[in-house]
Amino acid sequence: MTEKPLRIGNFSGFYGDRSDALREMLTGGDLDVLTGDYLAELTMLILARDRLKDPSAGYARTFLRQVEDTLGLAHEKGVRIVTNAGGLNPAGLAQAVRELAGRLGIPLRVAHVEGDDLTARHPGSLAAHAYLGGFGIAECLRAGADVVVTGRVTDAALATGPAAAHFGWKPTDHDRLAGAVVAGHVLECGTQATGGNYAFFAERDPRDLRRPGFPLAEIHPDGSSVVTKHPGTGGFVDVGTVTAQLLYETGGARYAGPDVTARLDTVTLAQDGPDRVRIEGMRGEAPPPTLKVGRNRLGGFRNEVVFVLTGLDIEAKAALVREQMSDALAVSPPADVRWELARTDRPDAGTEETASALLRLVVRDPDQQKVGRVLSGAAIELALASYPGFHVVAPPGKGSPYGVFEDVYVPHGDVDHVAVLHDGRRITVDPPQDTAALDDVPDPQLPEPLPPGPTARAPLGRVAGARSGDKGGNANVGVWARTDDAWRWLAHELTVERLRELIPEARDLPVTRHPLPNLRALNFVVEGILGEGVAAQARFDPQAKALGEWLRSRHADIPEVLL
Repeated sequence: MTEKPLRIGNFSGFYGDRSDALREMLTGGDLDVLTGDYLAELTMLILARDRLKDPSAGYARTFLRQVEDTLGLAHEKGVRIVTNAGGLNPAGLAQAVRELAGRLGIPLRVAHVEGDDLTARHPGSLAAHAYLGGFGIAECLRAGADVVVTGRVTDAALATGPAAAHFGWKPTDHDRLAGAVVAGHVLECGTQATGGNYAFFAERDPRDLRRPGFPLAEIHPDGSSVVTKHPGTGGFVDVGTVTAQLLYETGGARYAGPDVTARLDTVTLAQDGPDRVRIEGMRGEAPPPTLKVGRNRLGGFRNEVVFVLTGLDIEAKAALVREQMSDALAVSPPADVRWELARTDRPDAGTEETASALLRLVVRDPDQQKVGRVLSGAAIELALASYPGFHVVAPPGKGSPYGVFEDVYVPHGDVDHVAVLHDGRRITVDPPQDTAALDDVPDPQLPEPLPPGPTARAPLGRVAGARSGDKGGNANVGVWARTDDAWRWLAHELTVERLRELIPEARDLPVTRHPLPNLRALNFVVEGILGEGVAAQARFDPQAKALGEWLRSRHADIPEVLL
């Protein structure tokens, strides 16, 4: 087992991320491995639709453009590239990289990982893929691969695979693997770890945030790590940015994956110098006995129209058009009809736009006819027969298909996890021998509450940060305090009941609170707030990206000593 730290960088957090990040990371400093994360629930649906049109498609074509002028540099510097850009067709992308390297005259060894595609076993799915772990990646790297392409692996597997290969970790090295999972989770969303999308961005010099650099992690043999970035790049790394990313799209204290269950309640963070945060203390447990499978299927068809209501009598105008549209749609009513009135208008406004509110109508149905011409005709026919100032943001179309994301679970042994080496050899990756059911972790002891004192009405975000995201139809909202006293108040103030008051959409939904005292944080999971997932676009913010910022804007009675 080597004692040398492994330096893993990230150059992509999503399909469409900054195209020059790969070159920036290669030229900015020393690295051993570069990882590119391209896959999200919605991305898998997009790639599945690509594959319907062209069976040879199904991977992130932008990756090829990114590496075309950097493969030689990576080879020269000895930096290995590991990416899940293979999407639904990792073998196809691996072959395309080989052909590209051949044309460029670069002697690259390209391997890939397969076995995640279970679509054939799930009739009616556009794509059904198991979330594999990192040991297939590790096999490819141990055999000498310069580039490893995967399909659907967990985002953190892009770090656990290289770490397991570098340090010789076994599947039973749970604590070490948990450390790599945490480091990989911090890296996976790119610049979210270096100041991007950060709750307290307004405290920073705007020059710090114009172009955040991408993160890297120095992973040590015991699984601990230091998150940092290349010198001279934008953004910043501190305990807050790392805390925010740790809470992103997670749930309780047990963060389950195919290689290990990482105990997020054991993680400790410490500033280790400018733009350096040390992560240590992680404990790991055997992974659960099943693998998550993400299924994307066609949910039906949707259409929408946004009516612009300007000036006086906004509520009355909204009521009139709702009645008119309801009458028109009653002949052949869609299965799902939703209205939202956004009061973006201001009294005595200086511009027409700021005098206007937006009334949004969204309809869904398995039958495209019920959401197409029926809706568009009804809306346009009101042009001269409805409220004063009638107009719409854009004419409604004929209705478009939408997807639905679902989680199902299968035993590890039901998935053929295979590393396909650069020389064509195939190595089967055995499922873990040790597994453990995911039991709830008892709530930890909370700190003593602050003593009584004067309070002031102020936004929650004055004393707490937040970051939120989606997992299927559920959303998580991670909220953290930056001082011990703020944590003492937050831990007792922000209960499930209080969250439901501050976020009325959650009032009738199951909400679970997970305290993480080491991070001075609370993580809430709100079930069903996103309907059938991001592709269904069930709400204004379908991925819950800004749910945390809405929460921070809500007012509470905050102790004056914290303000």
